[in-house]
Amino acid sequence: MLHRLLSITVVLLAATTAARADDAAIAAGKAAFGACKVCHSAEKGKAGIGPSLYGVVGRKAGSLPGFSYSKAMAGSGITWDAASLDAYIAAPQTKVPGNRMPYGGLKDAAKRQVIIDYLKTLHD
Repeated sequence: MLHRLLSITVVLLAATTAARADDAAIAAGKAAFGACKVCHSAEKGKAGIGPSLYGVVGRKAGSLPGFSYSKAMAGSGITWDAASLDAYIAAPQTKVPGNRMPYGGLKDAAKRQVIIDYLKTLHD
């Protein structure tokens, strides 16, 4: 009985620790996204200079209704996933030459990853 209780306690502690780590990673991503908020919103339906990034993971590039995309972005054929977002955030003009995002890219892979992890949480 004691062995079973200890096993359950260990599992619960591990789950709680993992949840806290996930929460910390999301908070780090939200903080890192602050630089993106100059042009982009994390709110559904609220565009700025750039499109809303709510629901961006899994969305076809250049397809958000009501936003005017460059021909390069609209014709890129990209469906945003972690790998394509990582490449785009690292070097937007390399990933989609001719896009209108005036940003040189984020070289820090860890920061890109926490931003992407945060973007994954922005959905219905």
